[in-house]
Amino acid sequence: MLLKGLCSSVVNYGIRRGAHYSTATGRESDKQFPLEGIRILDLTRIVAGPYCTMVLGDLGAEVYKIERPFEGDESRKWGPPFMRNSKDSVYFMAANRNKKSVCVNLKTGREVIYELAKKCDVLVENYVPGKLDSLGLGYDTLKSIAPSLVYCSITGFGSEGPYRTKPGYDVIAASMGGLLHITGSENGPPAKVGIAITDIATGLYAHGAILAALLQRHRTGRGQKIDVNLFSTQVACLINVASNYLNAGKEAKRWGTAHESIVPYEAFATKTGYITLGCGSDAQFVSLCRLLGVAELALDDRFANNQTRVVHRKELIAILSDILQRKSSSEWMEIFESASFPVGPINSMKEVFEDRHLRAIGMVKTLPHPTAGEVKLVGPPVVYGEAKNEITSIPPQLGQHTDEVLRSLLGYGDTEMERLRKAKIIQ
Repeated sequence: MLLKGLCSSVVNYGIRRGAHYSTATGRESDKQFPLEGIRILDLTRIVAGPYCTMVLGDLGAEVYKIERPFEGDESRKWGPPFMRNSKDSVYFMAANRNKKSVCVNLKTGREVIYELAKKCDVLVENYVPGKLDSLGLGYDTLKSIAPSLVYCSITGFGSEGPYRTKPGYDVIAASMGGLLHITGSENGPPAKVGIAITDIATGLYAHGAILAALLQRHRTGRGQKIDVNLFSTQVACLINVASNYLNAGKEAKRWGTAHESIVPYEAFATKTGYITLGCGSDAQFVSLCRLLGVAELALDDRFANNQTRVVHRKELIAILSDILQRKSSSEWMEIFESASFPVGPINSMKEVFEDRHLRAIGMVKTLPHPTAGEVKLVGPPVVYGEAKNEITSIPPQLGQHTDEVLRSLLGYGDTEMERLRKAKIIQ
């Protein structure tokens, strides 16, 4: 389905669909969004689902974020901090750009959802299995209404198996899927990763699955149901740790910042903080020893190759730690400026966003906000040579686009809008 007027003036605050926040000329200005014309019916909340639909929105899809009237996505309330002069949390800003907020009560407004589903290419939801079926919004129902609809369910444990009805949050999937078992210092307790990495990985798996389903639909003309879940995603992300257990019977353990199979490959304390470095080859280790002023260390039989370095890990790390503590992180980064091995400081958030490379590539975008004045967002990390992938609108206010979408997309007039409001079906 092609969207009419996709590049016409869209919402508010002077933001237009297709607007480019950098100065583009020539070939750059001719780029199109890969998903321009694709409509997404977004029934997701919290992180995994909204992250998935945000990525699709960055690629140009028109995303209709369906929210509970007067309540909205739970993550709007996940603060402090909150946006200035707003009830919306800063947390909500992280995964909801490039969307339109449409408030519909799913319990009483399923007819509205049916009409939207007929107009959309993809539906994404992250309710516990069975919940939307009980509301008449499950896949079997919508398949009969919109046969070409790609219906993606993001859940904690999937639609089959003994855990299928269990609610799932990132930390639970990370716990049960083994991530917490392998995260933390070597002799310390399990540790949670600093962000909801299982949610993010699930959202990315879902986004890729949706694109594949759209490609298949192009060939078959049919939609389909996609099941993506946090638990399976987390197990899939165990990669070599899972392979070690399955094929060598090797139980995993926590290594802190170190690597089980590569030495050195970890964080080291300096005079002023920490740096992380890794030597994935013997040649890189020789280079490290030379830059540290201990070239002879690479000739030691204990450290001659990675296999012997793994065996003599403790001796080598003790030697390297002693040397690296003698200078500041900035001094070491100057010494390692042209190093052949990967190395970098462990940055605070302040240091991350003041990093000269990050600033040079322009990943952080500053956009106008109706109550806070402005909002800063981290843009998409992927750059296309022949297409756009960018922020075109800020995360929406609750119900901001209800009237616009229902009037323009479904053709509802004043009488119908008033009826829906009196019935408390829409906000």
